[in-house]
Amino acid sequence: MKWKGVMPAMTTCFDKDLQVDHAFMTKHAQWMVDSGCTGVVMLGSLGEAATLTTDEKQAILRNMVQSVGKQVPVVAAISSLSTADAVAQAKQAAEAGCSGLMVLPPYVYKGDWREMKAYLGAVIRATPLSCMLYNNPVSYGTDFLPEQIVELASEHKNLHAVKESSTDVRRVSAIHALQSGDLSVFVGVDDVIVEGIYAGATGWIAGLVNAFPAESVALFDYASTGKTKEAFELYRWFLPMLRMDTVPKFIQLIKFVQGEVGMGNARVRGPRLELSSEEAQEARSVVQQALRTRPTLAASPVAAAAR
Repeated sequence: MKWKGVMPAMTTCFDKDLQVDHAFMTKHAQWMVDSGCTGVVMLGSLGEAATLTTDEKQAILRNMVQSVGKQVPVVAAISSLSTADAVAQAKQAAEAGCSGLMVLPPYVYKGDWREMKAYLGAVIRATPLSCMLYNNPVSYGTDFLPEQIVELASEHKNLHAVKESSTDVRRVSAIHALQSGDLSVFVGVDDVIVEGIYAGATGWIAGLVNAFPAESVALFDYASTGKTKEAFELYRWFLPMLRMDTVPKFIQLIKFVQGEVGMGNARVRGPRLELSSEEAQEARSVVQQALRTRPTLAASPVAAAAR
């Protein structure tokens, strides 16, 4: 398991009957891997995991392992209301052949650090798989401070990475300052990726990569290799779409963008609804402007080396 590079928080595609479209997901994952992505993260918030049954989750993981698992790591996001269910999910992901886990705090209950540490520890210990801690206080209401993250990593040798989505890029350097470099820090918010890399992040769990993988990989590579001019030129082009990853309807928006570029559709499961006509027109104008001014990119040697 290499925690490095651009790893999509992959969307879950649904057919016209709102059933999981495994054939398309195979095509979608391969497209992103061929574009230089270094792994795929399944069943996260962007993957609408809360609307999937246990059987559907297992089928998705097995399909991804079979489709791209020999090329890049397949990571399963673990999210639940209870410790017992989260542990069961972790074990099921290992049985499906996943290479790593991304561990979220428990849904709904916002416990203190003693309780959250016990929950996270139980999930991390459930398998020998390499784990990433997901810190997203904006969405989940639980904030893991840098000191707590490093404490958890010191006690669990298979905790190797953190997805930092607090939106505060100072957290990246704060985590690095407290540890010797064994813990990889990923940016989990699309519109702070360049700032996060310059603060020391070595990976990106990305959203808009589902529609623009080549541009996402190029942006990451430019920033990671010190090509500041190229990075900020591409960043300025990309930012209007990257900001779609930071609002409550980010799932609907990213799936809509996928549809606009011909790689997916806008279907979502309830309680979400597809964008209203006004919302869709606003999003379409952003995407059309991006497509009109889309930059020409070279192949990514950095992403290839990361794999």
